[in-house]
Amino acid sequence: MFRIALTVVFVALLAALGGCNTGDLPTLGSSSSSPSSSSSGGNASAAGIWTGVDSASGMAMTAFIDSSGNADFILANGVQYTGTVQVAGTNVAISVEGYPQFGSQFSDTSTYGVGTFNGTVSTGSSLTGTLSFTTSDNTMSTSDWSLTFSSLYDTASPLSAVSGTYTESSSAVSSGLDPLAGATVTISSSGALSGHSPTTGCALNGTLTNSNPSNDLFTVSYTYESCAGSYAGLNGVQFTGLADNDPNSSPAQVVIGATAQSSSGSFYAVVLALNHS
Repeated sequence: MFRIALTVVFVALLAALGGCNTGDLPTLGSSSSSPSSSSSGGNASAAGIWTGVDSASGMAMTAFIDSSGNADFILANGVQYTGTVQVAGTNVAISVEGYPQFGSQFSDTSTYGVGTFNGTVSTGSSLTGTLSFTTSDNTMSTSDWSLTFSSLYDTASPLSAVSGTYTESSSAVSSGLDPLAGATVTISSSGALSGHSPTTGCALNGTLTNSNPSNDLFTVSYTYESCAGSYAGLNGVQFTGLADNDPNSSPAQVVIGATAQSSSGSFYAVVLALNHS
């Protein structure tokens, strides 16, 4: 598994695609099914850690989908597509928001976009479909995703499994900037998350939680402070996202994908890779 957050909301575009709110989902027939990890009611489950390739870029990608249907698809260059999964039978639909890694841009220099993913899922096996995406500068693209379920998702991961001291790895993504470059990061047994980069000045403080310790996905919430220079815009901005823990990598690694919107309307996304010390 690979180890791997703009400014103007394009109003007409968002209206056409149902808005940038990840809760505004495409309709799948007459189903009102919950995106739960269970397959009750005949619906398959999209919950899991998924790996595959983005056909448009040829880049490796990893997807985190928790038991509530919250999803984050992360490309090797740090681009993130986030949304909430809706499943009806084996059909999957997701309204997504897309962000490049902080300090990077899409090919048309935009730093935000919206789209839809439509496909099918086989519980604990495969997730396939097509992403239709439009940037805020109105550049349209499509990409086919074919993802395979990772058994890592079924690894029990209570907070005690990730508590410890880590070093942030700047090689987590191939594009953009790393606000925590060279930072020592601590995760406490209660899930408190803290770290400071001597390079950027950024200090991170937040929490890591796991509502289902039998699965290897965590919910993350954090803010930055004391960021200097080109990182200063991150100060005080609330980031939320998902993370996984891979105890089998060497060293063990926690990967965090998180996105945010500032009070001024700017959007940010950051992928962090924490290597266990």
